[in-house]
Amino acid sequence: MEEKLKRIRDAITGPMKELSIIVDEVIYVKENGYNFLKITLDKVNGLDMDGIVEATNVINPIVDELDLIDEEYVLDISSKERGN
Repeated sequence: MEEKLKRIRDAITGPMKELSIIVDEVIYVKENGYNFLKITLDKVNGLDMDGIVEATNVINPIVDELDLIDEEYVLDISSKERGN
């Protein structure tokens, strides 16, 4: 799975860089009986909901095209939490 996650990260890093977004983490976890592909993003001065939606619209077709994960999963794209 680590190689698949690396391939996903490599595939989305360039397009995210074009949006000035940093790919912070790409992990695959099982929680409450569901599989999640979790992608955590960051951006200088933070990433708002519009930025997450824009990133999701770019990432989703890339992940679908790669088709690396056989089982069903939820794509969870979020912003890195920031402390105050």
